[in-house]
Amino acid sequence: MPELQRYSSRNLPRISRTSSALQTAKRRLTKIEIQDLHHELETTDHVIPLQELCEKLNTDPENGLTEKEAERLLLKHGANVLTPPKQTPEYIKFLLCMFSGFAGLLWCCAGLCFLLYVVGFLFEEEQSGVEWLGMIIVVICIVSGVFAYIQESKNTKVMESFKKMVPTFATVIRDGNKLRLGTEELVLGDLVEIKLGDKIPADIRIIRCNGLRVENSSITGESEPVTRTDYATDINPLESSNFAFFSSFAVAGEGAGIVIATGDRTMIGRLAGLTSHLEKTETPIAKEIKHFVHIITVVAIIFGTLFFFLSFVLDPNIVRAFTYLLGIIIANVPEVLLVTVTTCLTLTAQKMANKNCLVKNLEGVETLGSTSTICSDKTGTLTQNRMTVSNLWFGYTRYTFSPRERIGAERDLLMERPAFSFFLKNATLCLRAEFTAESTLLVPIEDRDVIGDASETGILRFCEHIHPTETYRERYPKVAEIPFNSTLKYQLSIHSDTSGFILIMKGAPEVILDYCSSILTTDGLTKDMGPVDVQSVKRACTELGYLGERVLAYCDLLLPPNTYGPDYEFNTEEASKYNFPTKGYRFVGLISLIDPPRPGVPEAVQKCRTAGIKVIMVTGDHPVTAMAIARKVGIISEGHETKYEMTLLADNQQSFTHIPDIDTDAIVVTGSELRSMTSNHLDNMIKNYEEIVFARTSPQQKLLIVESCQRLGEIVAVTGDGVNDAPALRKADIGVAMGITGSDVAKNAADMILMDDNFASIVTGVEEGRLIFDNLKKSIAYTLTSSVPEMLPMLASLMFAIPLPLVIEMVLCIDVGTDLVPAISLAYEKAESDIMQRAPRNPQYDRLVNKRLISITYGQIGMTQAAAGFYTYFMILMLHGFLPKKLLGLRYDWENKAINDLEDSYGQTWTYKARMDLLNEARSGYFLSIVITQMIDLVMCKTRRNSIFHQGMGNWFLNFSFVFEIIITGTLLYVPGTEKVLKTMPLDIYWYWPCLPLGLFLWTYDELRRWCIRRFPGGIVERETYY
Repeated sequence: MPELQRYSSRNLPRISRTSSALQTAKRRLTKIEIQDLHHELETTDHVIPLQELCEKLNTDPENGLTEKEAERLLLKHGANVLTPPKQTPEYIKFLLCMFSGFAGLLWCCAGLCFLLYVVGFLFEEEQSGVEWLGMIIVVICIVSGVFAYIQESKNTKVMESFKKMVPTFATVIRDGNKLRLGTEELVLGDLVEIKLGDKIPADIRIIRCNGLRVENSSITGESEPVTRTDYATDINPLESSNFAFFSSFAVAGEGAGIVIATGDRTMIGRLAGLTSHLEKTETPIAKEIKHFVHIITVVAIIFGTLFFFLSFVLDPNIVRAFTYLLGIIIANVPEVLLVTVTTCLTLTAQKMANKNCLVKNLEGVETLGSTSTICSDKTGTLTQNRMTVSNLWFGYTRYTFSPRERIGAERDLLMERPAFSFFLKNATLCLRAEFTAESTLLVPIEDRDVIGDASETGILRFCEHIHPTETYRERYPKVAEIPFNSTLKYQLSIHSDTSGFILIMKGAPEVILDYCSSILTTDGLTKDMGPVDVQSVKRACTELGYLGERVLAYCDLLLPPNTYGPDYEFNTEEASKYNFPTKGYRFVGLISLIDPPRPGVPEAVQKCRTAGIKVIMVTGDHPVTAMAIARKVGIISEGHETKYEMTLLADNQQSFTHIPDIDTDAIVVTGSELRSMTSNHLDNMIKNYEEIVFARTSPQQKLLIVESCQRLGEIVAVTGDGVNDAPALRKADIGVAMGITGSDVAKNAADMILMDDNFASIVTGVEEGRLIFDNLKKSIAYTLTSSVPEMLPMLASLMFAIPLPLVIEMVLCIDVGTDLVPAISLAYEKAESDIMQRAPRNPQYDRLVNKRLISITYGQIGMTQAAAGFYTYFMILMLHGFLPKKLLGLRYDWENKAINDLEDSYGQTWTYKARMDLLNEARSGYFLSIVITQMIDLVMCKTRRNSIFHQGMGNWFLNFSFVFEIIITGTLLYVPGTEKVLKTMPLDIYWYWPCLPLGLFLWTYDELRRWCIRRFPGGIVERETYY
């Protein structure tokens, strides 16, 4: 073998370092390049003759590339690294957040405040407090912008996760010399050696191997190691056994291969490029808020502009006109909408975190509630990702075990069967898996760490439940072994016994049967195997295979001690030199394993069905296995036959113990079938079938399925744990990654992480998401209600020239003061009904803000609140001598500082200061009336359908918000100094009562409205007022 050499960085050719730097420069892919990444990997490099491949790549299967050729290729193709996409600078993101939503409008309002202050200062007009108003608006804009930026900064850093998967060094042969190079130096045609524990440094074609097995979960999503060969087994590189992918892990054996793709052109590179360049779909809640922002912005601008020109026409005072413009905009715009929504979503996210759902993107909280389709991975999500013994077959009898229950009564039943002792010995001894030294007897068997592959681990744990495996191994020590390989398809071990040696073989049933001439009977005896016995074994294999289980067969042979003495040396190196019998074995039995469903998953799938959510399985596993799990968890209903199953029945021509009635509501689609479908065909299939299983799918195909669902108008959630799931997780409306088994790439690409890896936790998230959407509606309805009583005083003052009943400062105190905490408190409101009994909302019709909500808040409740405010305003002025008739047209004289003898309705004269104090008292009354009626409105907004007596007052945060409102209102009215900025005055206790009759009317009206909705579902009241 050539001597291993190591290249240091200073010995590397300069061209290598330069090319590497160029290759890692950030760039954004073109649309054509991104579209190409959507397609599956297509290549024939793994199927063409080896000699042709070597000629194509100018390499040699023994000596590899020449150094000169390697340098040329490195310059031409670049380094074997993943290129990060071009990123938007952080300051640009920050600025965009600062001017998103209502922020642009509010910045204009702040600028207008400062302009008014400057103009008032120059013209010596009183603009007391307007500069403070501008500062408050600036603070609101900054806080909202920071909130938005924090959410924006949580965007996934997918490329960094992909880079962590890349190995550092590789063993390469060039010019016949074995070198240890950095993986970035690899080029097309390099000859790479692979051994146990290595990460595959590029996409390679295997040309030599010896028991090589690789863990390919980064591409396929399946954790079971797969055997690699030096010959192609499929035209599809994802399915061919002579193809090893960049970042895969060698778990057994050794081999060598030729590099056929590097860097961004590898399968993992294509996934990284596709994932990082996919545009994230705008969340439903973001769309709803944008829709709401557009409505309110248009209303604010239209009314503000109208008031501006109307004011200027009636009174050509530009400062006053701008003041009305500013007031109308502030009255209409919910300044703390983003803070309220973000806080509500954060509170829900905290509740979900306590239920094992960690939310990365807060908007994903509501998105999950809007989900209409869930595309779920199988392994580790629906299943436990732990191979478990499910069935035994020996003595012509099948024994089934539930993965949810510990072996108890079954153990006693098995031990009563004479044949079982032979089966247990076979299963325990022909087993390479073992518990780690750190595992102790104090640790439950299911939690002990095991060295071995998934299937052998399941068998070891099963045997340990029955009898301590170490006892068997000490009693029957292993003296020789043939490990499992893909060529032989069996594993053989020879053990010493007190009476000689026992040979045990385990492997594929069809292979094991060829070695057997006898069979173990129920009573533990041996009889010759006839055609009926062979048929019984095959029927059992077919039935277990139909269940999607992995079936292994056992056989044994007692070696006579007179031929095989205690010192006999067995030769297991070459088949031609085997010095032990290879025929005439005794067939002992079958064992089948399956990765069982997680507890609670079938119930969760049923809840999804009840909630109108379609659950689609999308997996890289075999169709039969996928179909079996789909049946067990309820994705395919009992009695629903699929075309795939009927094909299996026809091919096997076997009689099953149970064949469901034929039904066409379910379908199983393989990756090869999906590959031949057009987009329209795929769309129609997803639309027409309620129960769908996609098996043997590639990462690109998972993405196609998600895009198809989105084209049909579905809100799609995708669950996954592997790198292969990253594109689909990224493209989905909400990506859900597994917290325990999930890769870093999957977690970074997702919006939510299930900390317990349990699909059932998603249902909890859906319920919380639906609840927060309902509660956000209530919160927005509560927030919008005060807009009308805030805006009408300006209209009345303008149209009838009455002294302004409410100033801008008070409007802002309501919007960002008394209303803030109550609006947030509605996020804690419990569900009015079983929200998982209704279908997902239709984003086209069930909007966060609709015309019915506007009608209720503006036209009914808002107008009544305004009436209450005006009533208190006029009452205060009237009891001090100014009747409503007298107030008409009095605004200009009232605000004239030069007039100090203004007469009221009874001839009393008022100085400027006295009447302004009186006006501020009336304004405080109007302000107080809004606050009180908003407190009543808060109770009304607790429920949209139920009676408040049924809903109850159990929301402790909402109850606290009443105290909060009282404290804030008291502070604004009675703390000295506030009157200078807010133009408030302390009020006597009797001014708290004038608004109460109208508040009581509101409450009675709303109770009656909700009663009509419940009593006459679908009637005119529900159609016109249920928001």
